[in-house]
Amino acid sequence: MTHQPSSAPDPSAAPRGHGLRRDIDLLEALASDEAQNAGGLGVVRLAQLVGREKTQVSRALKALAAEGIVERDPDTLEYRLGWRLFSLVARTSENRLVRMAEPVMHALSADLEETSHLCVLSDREVLTLLSVSGHSFRVHGWEGRGVPAWQTSAGRVLLADATPDELYVRFGTATELPVHELWALIQEASRQGYARVSEEFEAGLVGVSAPIRDFRGRVVAAINISAPKPRLGERLDVAGHTTAAAAARVSALLGWEPRRTPRHPGHGSPDRSASAMGVEFPRMIRELP
Repeated sequence: MTHQPSSAPDPSAAPRGHGLRRDIDLLEALASDEAQNAGGLGVVRLAQLVGREKTQVSRALKALAAEGIVERDPDTLEYRLGWRLFSLVARTSENRLVRMAEPVMHALSADLEETSHLCVLSDREVLTLLSVSGHSFRVHGWEGRGVPAWQTSAGRVLLADATPDELYVRFGTATELPVHELWALIQEASRQGYARVSEEFEAGLVGVSAPIRDFRGRVVAAINISAPKPRLGERLDVAGHTTAAAAARVSALLGWEPRRTPRHPGHGSPDRSASAMGVEFPRMIRELP
């Protein structure tokens, strides 16, 4: 009686998990800096990145899109991570960012007597991961929902690390707001430590947002306070400073040390902002309609 060496592969076990691994490879590619900066990737490029046939990648993406795990831009036909994936992340109680932010947000909401929201950037949209009121319970109406980044105070702080060129790639033809105006609003928010909007996203609604930074100093999330204008409109700056202090506490829990980590964009590189480089906003972008 002979024995098959233990190191020999088992043909019956080879396919196990193989399809899932391939799907994860596609999701990893769609989560890459290249995909995020471009706002999505096409089938050909994704096939190159994962080393698979284009037809196989196309079939896999269609199946993932049908479940909301990825989504396809109807204009560019490029794929990006989908709403359902972010919604699943939003409901994951072990998510470190959510766990660190939630108690701070409860205190902030109680202080301002308004609902606070934990937001992240998803392509051209701001996605709400968590909402809490000032009454020690979570408010689920906004969780998993995305809104246009250029219309919100959260979007303006979440884009703090972007260069003018990156803004143009992501938003150049996708917004009602000229990119050079969006850049100016982002820079204003960076200078004052928070962003504020008044009825720009929705009539009668005002809000403030402040950035949460990771241990590298990179903006990874924002805390937002939104409320009807009659209730919050006259104390937006007070709310802004209070929200900025709360966001700084969460940043500290994530390892950010402001004395050691420069507050500038570039993921640890020198400040890449136009003002820091002594140049004005690119003319081709300033002249966009």
